[in-house]
Amino acid sequence: MSDAFTTRVIEVPTGSSEAVHDLTRACVQFLREVAPGRDGLLNVFVPHATAGVAVIETGAGSDDDLLSTLHTLLPADDRWHHRHGSPGHGRDHVLPAIVPPHATFPVVAGRLELGTWQSVCLVDTNRDNPDRQVRLSFLG
Repeated sequence: MSDAFTTRVIEVPTGSSEAVHDLTRACVQFLREVAPGRDGLLNVFVPHATAGVAVIETGAGSDDDLLSTLHTLLPADDRWHHRHGSPGHGRDHVLPAIVPPHATFPVVAGRLELGTWQSVCLVDTNRDNPDRQVRLSFLG
């Protein structure tokens, strides 16, 4: 590993229900290990065609509101051309166009620079895939 660029893949068990998974603690731990006192960028990438990365407040209902909004925008019905998997699974393949599979964050003095109520989250509406990988990369 180079001092300028470090990457790690973490496993995130997502189960069989739609959810917003908070990744903030894993991001902070990663930076504590690879970037103490350093400035740079943290990139969070989900290498899946049916999941995304969002910055959202968690724990106050916003995560449920996001899932509800996605249900409105992307109903789990038979309108989708992509038809394998559970009913409505085609919408999961459209999700990354709305919730992108990546986000990049500033890191200052080794700390993730998020707003007061912001969290880094994995958004997963795919009930058919119970395990996800997330790549964390620090560029100093």
